[in-house]
Amino acid sequence: MSNSKNSGSSKSNSSKSNSSKSNYNDAFKDIPGTVIFDATQSRMGFHLNQFCMSLMKADARKAFLADEAAYLQQYPMTAEQRQAVLDRDYNRMISLGGNIYFLAKIGATDGHSFQYLASLMTGVTEEEYRAMMVAGGRSPDGNRSKSEKE
Repeated sequence: MSNSKNSGSSKSNSSKSNSSKSNYNDAFKDIPGTVIFDATQSRMGFHLNQFCMSLMKADARKAFLADEAAYLQQYPMTAEQRQAVLDRDYNRMISLGGNIYFLAKIGATDGHSFQYLASLMTGVTEEEYRAMMVAGGRSPDGNRSKSEKE
């Protein structure tokens, strides 16, 4: 009998745990500019991220830079993902399932530092981004919740 009680209790705790995880991730969705890279994002961006990983090889980087659109056709990405790569729209790539650590390989292929990519994604020059980081980072004022901007 104690086994049935434990099984029921365990099942109940499991349901609570799954619910808590959902609520936990939901809380971050209110932070401006925040995309939670979870299992859904991972599945959505799988082929985009695979493309990025291909850029670890010199021959692949050379082929990509020679004809970007043709190279991207090797990967079954969505048209929107391909266009985001061609536009070098890193924020869009992230929203379409790109993982920033994989996307950084595109920037490196283009000869850019991660600091440069971060400046693009935050809408400031690289010098402004560097100064902001040296000064302690972006102010949390106006950046804690989307509701602050309403």
